[in-house]
Amino acid sequence: MMEKFFAISQTGADVILWLLVLLSVISLALIFERFFTLKKVKSNSARVQNRIRDILQTYNLEEVDDLSKDRDSLEGRALSYGLRHAKSNGAKGLEEIFNSFTLVERPALERNLNFLATIGSNAPYLGLLGTVLGIMKAFNDLAMSPGTGNEAVMAGIAHALVATAIGLLVAIPAVIAFNTFSKQVRTVLQNIDATKELCLAYAKRTGGPNGQ
Repeated sequence: MMEKFFAISQTGADVILWLLVLLSVISLALIFERFFTLKKVKSNSARVQNRIRDILQTYNLEEVDDLSKDRDSLEGRALSYGLRHAKSNGAKGLEEIFNSFTLVERPALERNLNFLATIGSNAPYLGLLGTVLGIMKAFNDLAMSPGTGNEAVMAGIAHALVATAIGLLVAIPAVIAFNTFSKQVRTVLQNIDATKELCLAYAKRTGGPNGQ
């Protein structure tokens, strides 16, 4: 059994190293995809946030109708659905409309974030496993060739430690990206909640369906 395990360690370190390289490429691709996607969403959300702030400062709820025509932002689309419901049914059920909208849009905002979190949390362990297998290989080679000297062992250990370094290099950007993108998603969802409250105020002011 031990002989088989040592045989696996002969190639296992290199396999893990190439696996980490593959994960780094996938991670970078996902980071760039989420960056450009959420950058546009964040920009539109910030614009709507400023308009909501202006509406609250002036308490001019008539501008809510204009804000609902902003189809480029998630907040604008949510508000359009909410106002359409409010004009027919008043404030009753309005919160459920916004909650449903959030549940539908959240998966698109959080796409691939769980995979980035998985890479960030597991890449160091893969690197550590590669290092352990590499050290086993170095000492096994020393045992098989007693005359090779300490230099060969040190070179084998140094080569094995590369896997740990690459594992950390893969994990750190993935963790940073996950935390950054998660914060951006939370900000957008909070803006949708603010839009919901604004729509509720509008519905209560207009007095429900048919102005009653």
